[in-house]
Amino acid sequence: MDRAQLIEAVTHYVDGGGLVADLATLVARRSVSQSEGRREDLYAYLQEDMQPLLSAMGFAVEIFDNPREGGAPLLIASRIEDESLPTVLVYGHGDVCNGEAHRWREGLEPFTLVREGDKLYGRGTADNKIQHLINIKALELLIRERGRLGFNARIILEMAEETGSFGLREFFIANRERLAADVLIASDGPRLAIDTPTMFMGSRGGMSIDLMVNLRDGDHHSGNFGGLLADPAIILAQAISTITDARGQILVPEWRPTSLTPDIRATLRDLPPRRHDAEWGERDLTPSERVFGWNSFAVLAMSSGNIDAPQNAIAGSARATCQLRFVVGTDINDIIPALRRHLDSHGFPMVEISPARGEAFRATRFSPDHPWVRFVENSLTRTAGGRPHVLPNLAGSLPNDAFTDILGLPTIWIPHSHAECGQHGPNEHALVPIAREGMQIMTALFLDIAENAKSLKQIA
Repeated sequence: MDRAQLIEAVTHYVDGGGLVADLATLVARRSVSQSEGRREDLYAYLQEDMQPLLSAMGFAVEIFDNPREGGAPLLIASRIEDESLPTVLVYGHGDVCNGEAHRWREGLEPFTLVREGDKLYGRGTADNKIQHLINIKALELLIRERGRLGFNARIILEMAEETGSFGLREFFIANRERLAADVLIASDGPRLAIDTPTMFMGSRGGMSIDLMVNLRDGDHHSGNFGGLLADPAIILAQAISTITDARGQILVPEWRPTSLTPDIRATLRDLPPRRHDAEWGERDLTPSERVFGWNSFAVLAMSSGNIDAPQNAIAGSARATCQLRFVVGTDINDIIPALRRHLDSHGFPMVEISPARGEAFRATRFSPDHPWVRFVENSLTRTAGGRPHVLPNLAGSLPNDAFTDILGLPTIWIPHSHAECGQHGPNEHALVPIAREGMQIMTALFLDIAENAKSLKQIA
């Protein structure tokens, strides 16, 4: 098959129902890595869903226990056709967030795929099962129709991304040779616009932080002790109010980045408009600069007393889980110490600070001028009929540092989801038009790599 015929074949796979059927099988696997999950489901996703598929494609498949106690399993699949050809590393994560079935609207259930028009509902439809399924199926078609890839491929699948990629970095250090490649081409996160492919070369970092004010055991009557006993909820709220101003602008000096340079601003200048609140965020930045070039602080949850059944009592403690999303240039090792200094200087030494459960993600960026990046951009442009949106980094967080810092790879991410997909929340869904174009651009990209393998191998 030539390029046009391959694209036609993958279009038929989507429109003929093949992708929906394959995705439904993956969604039905309750591979939750958070509190609702079971370890046996994480292993089953790799052993029963992925291993047979990849083995049938001619990949040598190995499944590994996590190097850290209590961690989730990982899979490496390798198809080495010729050592003189370039090797592409593909990444995906088969774990999903808690289903939270009670929050989904009537007629939907997190582990049953439901199609309504162009929307495919189910946990993992957007994050990340459909994304690595598209890339694997593109490789499969190329092998089936041409008898070969024309380059080497390795696939790494983890099952703990939703809990911070627990153990992934240690695994990469121990398995550098098994993961050796020339480039990472992977898919996660959302497109900027439904009708235009997106590329990004890194991600914002993410660190969750627990804040606690624990003043006394038990609650005390709010009439008998009101005005006498300090209220931990008020203290905690006042402390949080010093971290940002009323429009969310960060006030911790060390959390304000210096890496929004003129070249990064130029890259972000012509991106499509994003949904935003006009009076929120850094005042002098554009919406794109705020989300791709700056740091943001959020309160994820707060608790004091029982909000469902409030009592006339002053609680003994209050706590909040917060999060900093941060760009390159923010010292990850100084995030919590800087907050400690800040709260102490504002009179809140009683607020305890600790890292929240889950691994922190480091911030990364990779040059958009790298030859691999330009090659992928040109391939996507040719297939889609217009240039993709090219970002220095995703606004969300990914374990991209494991690929750049440990494996030393150029990293290129091509997302197959969209910003309003509901990932991490109820009613998560994928869009068929994005999936269709995702199959088309990935199949054509892998073909272009095969047809230019010798020259691409020369890229340092």
